[in-house]
Amino acid sequence: MVRDGGLRAVVIRLGRGFNTISCEDGIVTAGAAALDAHVARKAADAGLDLTFLRTIPGSIGGAVRMNAGCYGAYTADYFISADAITRTGEKVTLGPDDLRFAYRQTALPDGYVITAARFAPPKGEAQTLHARMEDQLRKRDETQPTKDRSAGSTFRNPAGFSSTGQADDRHDLKAWKVIDDAGLRGATLGGAQMSPKHPNFLINTGSATAADLEALGEMVRKKVYDSSGITLEWEIMRIGEK
Repeated sequence: MVRDGGLRAVVIRLGRGFNTISCEDGIVTAGAAALDAHVARKAADAGLDLTFLRTIPGSIGGAVRMNAGCYGAYTADYFISADAITRTGEKVTLGPDDLRFAYRQTALPDGYVITAARFAPPKGEAQTLHARMEDQLRKRDETQPTKDRSAGSTFRNPAGFSSTGQADDRHDLKAWKVIDDAGLRGATLGGAQMSPKHPNFLINTGSATAADLEALGEMVRKKVYDSSGITLEWEIMRIGEK
């Protein structure tokens, strides 16, 4: 989320030269700008299972940086290495020990820009993998406000892991559940709202400023703490000046 005062910095956008995807000898190599969904589909075509990426909006660079995951699978589970550029222009290769993956975070050094990553996913039958992704998309559209303007999940799950999507999944320490229990489903502030469909999605109803969105998020954090004693941590990164 970029705050209303903007960002006093140079912003680098990785474009076409960084969105290539290849699948060779069971290894998926993707540029940092390659969309997660495209990587999942291309891997499935090759009989390689990165299906969890299909419903995650964003690109591979972000998936590595934040250890993106869903349905009980995480980027770290299949990660081999990543290429990066330092602020001084040095090209480096980072392995799992360098990044120290954790729930929704890594130890990527400040100023490093990931340019590509390699994964070793399990094998599967292409048709089965594509069918699974279609089912995941259907479930996402049923349960999440995919047609609204949002930045995805707002807060990390207090339990410290993603939803599995399975029937026996526990919900008592999921962010959406503690928000719901605090009576904040559909809560509004200015043009910002906690989605009535999925209360861990912070959405712009049409006129929200970044200040509205961040203030509503902070209000939710306070009320959830007052209600349950749980301190929600932001999953959305907020940058720039207020």
